[in-house]
Amino acid sequence: MNTPTHSQTYLSEVAQVATQTDAAVVEALVEELVALRDRGGRLFCLGVGGSAGNAGHMVNDFRKLAGIETYAPTDNVSELTARTNDEGWQTVFAEWLKVSKLNAKDALFILSVGGGNLEKNVSPNLVLAIQEAKRVGARVLGVVGRDGGYAKQAGDTVLVVPTVHADRVTPHSESFQAVIWHGLVCHPKLLARANKWEGITAKA
Repeated sequence: MNTPTHSQTYLSEVAQVATQTDAAVVEALVEELVALRDRGGRLFCLGVGGSAGNAGHMVNDFRKLAGIETYAPTDNVSELTARTNDEGWQTVFAEWLKVSKLNAKDALFILSVGGGNLEKNVSPNLVLAIQEAKRVGARVLGVVGRDGGYAKQAGDTVLVVPTVHADRVTPHSESFQAVIWHGLVCHPKLLARANKWEGITAKA
């Protein structure tokens, strides 16, 4: 019997994650984002590490394709590092949101593997940002892994990426952040401007 290669195993796990992902929660995220756009609210994408990179990509897609005013604090390296240096890592997002005048019309979109845990000092900046959002009445959305952490506990609509292998929670969680947000921006209820390449293909 042939032993599967790592690549075969990994791709099989990807298929399992996709099959086990709760599509109803994805649709609920769509409804949240449609309502956000309709009320003229802004979307703030927050993530740390690989999720921070995903947040920057997500900003592009929601602004360009869905027509939603969207920002990621991690796109401004100067402010992020200045706040970290002067004020501390825990408050970088919450204080950024205060200056941005986060309000009840707006929403956070949390991208995280663990969802934040203040007691264990894991992504405390996400926890404090969520607390600030709850304080002002902003909605909290997200795509997270593991058990969802604080984001799932305190959030309004948060998708937890299923765990199919304990040793690969991070790569699957971060990969499916991209899978989900791409599914959101191409959803018929959210897509405001078609992708360029699909438009070129359609005209050919």
